[in-house]
Amino acid sequence: MSERFTSLMRLSCSVVVSWIFLLAVQAPTHAQTVAVFDFELIDTSVEGEIRGARSDEQARLGQVSLQLRERLKDSGRFSLVDIAPVAAEARASNLQGCGGCDTRLAGRVGAELSITGTVQKVSNLILNMNIYVREASSGATLAAMSADMRGNTDESWFRTLDWLIRNRLLAPDYGVRH
Repeated sequence: MSERFTSLMRLSCSVVVSWIFLLAVQAPTHAQTVAVFDFELIDTSVEGEIRGARSDEQARLGQVSLQLRERLKDSGRFSLVDIAPVAAEARASNLQGCGGCDTRLAGRVGAELSITGTVQKVSNLILNMNIYVREASSGATLAAMSADMRGNTDESWFRTLDWLIRNRLLAPDYGVRH
């Protein structure tokens, strides 16, 4: 009986140690704080030159920005920082051409990371969506991702954003490391 008890105890200990190791490897990591700024439109189309900003495109910019924030929050990998204190300043800037002002604004609201995005419109048929992730403290680009889309519709914008999030931004061994 003693030999059987010893074997059973060894087996139990092995199982417990294995579970502890597995849980330690799979333990959640620190959720990085992130300032997600609104997407910006870069309209190089003839239509944009002639007619100016379109209300449906402006609405979509806000919607994809909101969707990106929700998806990042739901992932558990990021903790969103309220950008309200710097939102007006961010909207007044071209975040892609301001020499790193996005990272300075993110730092001012206490974020570790800055995420910006653009939609570049060549025409109503040819568009491109980009997402950039930068470290607030250094300004270093941690990830940049891009996807082309065809058609200037709600569906094309949201499908492109979904693809970028799933296959780039939150993809294992591709997007932001945690």
